[in-house]
Amino acid sequence: MLKIGDFSKLTRISIRMLRHYDEIDLIKPVEIDPYTGYRYYSEKQLPAACRITALKDMGFGLAAIREMLTCYDKPEELEAHLRVRRAELAVAAEETAYRLRLLDTAIERLRKGDDMNYDVTLKTIPERYAACVRMTIPRYQEEGMVWEILCKETDHMHLVPDDPCLCSVMFHDAEWKETDVDIEAQKTVKGSYPDTEHVKFKTLPPVTVASATYRGSYELISEVYSAVYAWTEANGYECDGPMTNIYHVSPHETQNPDEFVTEVCLPVKKK
Repeated sequence: MLKIGDFSKLTRISIRMLRHYDEIDLIKPVEIDPYTGYRYYSEKQLPAACRITALKDMGFGLAAIREMLTCYDKPEELEAHLRVRRAELAVAAEETAYRLRLLDTAIERLRKGDDMNYDVTLKTIPERYAACVRMTIPRYQEEGMVWEILCKETDHMHLVPDDPCLCSVMFHDAEWKETDVDIEAQKTVKGSYPDTEHVKFKTLPPVTVASATYRGSYELISEVYSAVYAWTEANGYECDGPMTNIYHVSPHETQNPDEFVTEVCLPVKKK
């Protein structure tokens, strides 16, 4: 038998927390002296206490831990719990990495003295023939899925790029969405080609756009959007279609986000 102090030292769980675990029926002393109130634990409880600590370190709450302690002899059930938690942490890590990139970008731009202003111009994108894939993706960050489909279904066609070859994505949703994003990838080409399961070849009409081109990572793009919308309003125009990003230099050409060159295009018309 182990006194609560000794059990606390061996398991690295404070006496206060052990008493809390007793209250919530997570791990209870095997004996409580009726006269002194001293709590005693069994050496056989050490593995369970270590499991509780390990699961807490993984980020599980006490309610989940209580449930998981009952399935340590059921590896498949235990693995299912662990995989769910791993997926949650992966999402959190991705969100944290994104915020860190935003902070690093802001700090770097401040050091360089950038004023975060963007030049917006009015231009007309002429009629062009393009390979197009429109689909709903889980999130904006999954845009690469669309390009993978376009490439996979057209590799055997040996597409001839237009001059210039515009690789762009059109965002069809009327609002920013956290999930289920409706986008259309477009690559301008020369010649004529048959449609595939997902790739549709079509002639895109000319369009007048408010345009701003910038160099840098995609984390900056919200600022560019704001600049384009502000210019549109200030110059007597209004939105006339979905926003499009043209990727002049993309991850296809470089893995350095500082070298990306993106053109934000908002179709507009006079009010």
